[in-house]
Amino acid sequence: MAKPIVLNEANFKQEVLESSLPVLIDFWAGWCQPCHMIAPIVEEITADYEGKVKVGKVDVDANQQLAANYGLRSIPTLLLFKNGKVVDISIGVVPKQQVAQMIDKHLV
Repeated sequence: MAKPIVLNEANFKQEVLESSLPVLIDFWAGWCQPCHMIAPIVEEITADYEGKVKVGKVDVDANQQLAANYGLRSIPTLLLFKNGKVVDISIGVVPKQQVAQMIDKHLV
């Protein structure tokens, strides 16, 4: 089963900004209970969209500058990138269907 890519400041440009596929990023932290609640949904999305969308995770504690670059104020936050730009955002724990709809509208 596909797993989300662990993203950090060193690989972010190559894996996200230069990706030919859309990229869904889960900004999270180990101490964040809602982040643990959405993690299984992110894993399912990774498998469901394999080959169509790249999925990654950014630990905001270890990558504070990345979180600051995108103005994150709360976690979990999901950002959807397409052609190196943020095209959609979801904050908090949301159902899998809502995450899928967010991705689907940008796959056309």
